Amino acid sequence: MSVKQNKTKQKMSAAAKREERTGWMFMLPFVLLFLLVFIFPIFYAIYSSFFQQVATGGGAYGGGELVNKFVGFENFKYVITSHDFWAGMGRVMLYTVIQVPLMIISALVLAMLLDSFIVKHVSGFRLGYFLPYAIPGVIAAIIWVYLYNGQISPIVKGLAAIGINVDFFASNMVLASMINITTWTFTGYNMLIFLSALQAIPHELYEAARIDGANGWQIATKIKLPNVRGAALLAMLLSIVGTIQLFNEPQVMQTADPGISRSYTPMMMAFNTSRGFLTPKGDGPSNAIAIVMAIIAGLLAMIYAFVERKVNEQ
Repeated sequence: MSVKQNKTKQKMSAAAKREERTGWMFMLPFVLLFLLVFIFPIFYAIYSSFFQQVATGGGAYGGGELVNKFVGFENFKYVITSHDFWAGMGRVMLYTVIQVPLMIISALVLAMLLDSFIVKHVSGFRLGYFLPYAIPGVIAAIIWVYLYNGQISPIVKGLAAIGINVDFFASNMVLASMINITTWTFTGYNMLIFLSALQAIPHELYEAARIDGANGWQIATKIKLPNVRGAALLAMLLSIVGTIQLFNEPQVMQTADPGISRSYTPMMMAFNTSRGFLTPKGDGPSNAIAIVMAIIAGLLAMIYAFVERKVNEQ
């Protein structure tokens, strides 16, 4: 290697190092915020889950100072053996089995319609379908609680006028009412995921299929559906993790339906435990509930991904 080539290589190496340092400087604010608002809270939650708040001193009349006491896996034992936790998890699982397929199928149908030649002015429909997701979850739940209220709801009064009496807060209807709220809110969001996957399909495939005599239905089932499997996997995984954390809908509906307990879902149980409404109370038991929920959600997501991959390999 000549001296000139060696100098050129050293200059390129120095330039590459400067670019690398510049890249890390731009990344530094994100990395710090990521550590501060995501990684650190996770480790702190795990750490605090091994502690409970107990009263010390106070004499015969109680009233001692609250201190954090290391209790090992006692909080996790409480969660695993808690009937309320597993009852809430059962409700969430039933909710997931019904709501997620309903939402995913609805989102896929809407995306297929928008990607077809049937619908004109796609941008307006796309915005309309996505708009419910832009409404904060708590606000959406409050709107639907109003629409479910039998005394003021135009829906309930309209159905009663034609002889259909329905109570959206009845024990056999309240879960379906929550499913409706979540489906209304998130269908448009998942529709955009599917629509993006459909628009990424090369149009040459459609042209080749039409030349071979394929009709619209065959193009949809033989070309479009197989090419959105990745998007479907992403949407299902996000939905499974999200439904395990069901909170906004039951928490807001509880204001109008006393039958919804403080431990109706695991997330409500964790929230009310941290606020001291359930015993044992405090951050330790609350974080233990959240960690067990995270483990269950992760296992369900892994099982679904494994099954989906095996089915696609066949």
